[in-house]
Amino acid sequence: MFSLPAWSGEATRLDRLFAQLQKADEAAAPAIAKDIALELSKSGSPAMDFLLRRGKNALEAGDLAAARDHLGALVDHAPKFAEAWHVRAIARARAGLLGPALADLEHALALEPRHYTALYSLGSLLEETGQEELAVRAYEAARDIHPHDPDTLAALERLSHVTQGTQL
Repeated sequence: MFSLPAWSGEATRLDRLFAQLQKADEAAAPAIAKDIALELSKSGSPAMDFLLRRGKNALEAGDLAAARDHLGALVDHAPKFAEAWHVRAIARARAGLLGPALADLEHALALEPRHYTALYSLGSLLEETGQEELAVRAYEAARDIHPHDPDTLAALERLSHVTQGTQL
């Protein structure tokens, strides 16, 4: 005999935060978004959180090789950690490795489809490669999750010619 774990029906903290973000007004959204970012940065392992911090610090310092090394090790040891894939995608994109960056974003979004910053990153890569219609779709998906994100709204405004056409 075996038994299945009981499901309490309780939403996780992250589920609650995403629900709050969708309903939040423009003033409350940044604080909720910050809390979501904090939750997404928790791997559940201090060692993996340390690798994430090292990778982010290297990325901020412009040391792309070190960032890719730390984040590669992180992805190897914590393959179900969406933020690891997302941050490695950023490092790879900055190094000009757009194909691998897109693959990393695909992993991140498969693990956490509500990861609006990964969706924004996807939109940025698609826009950079001239795939504006797909970029708009990624930005719109990010906006659906975080309706007040200024970067996403600016990107959609910048690409409004794709959805609205060009006036003659």
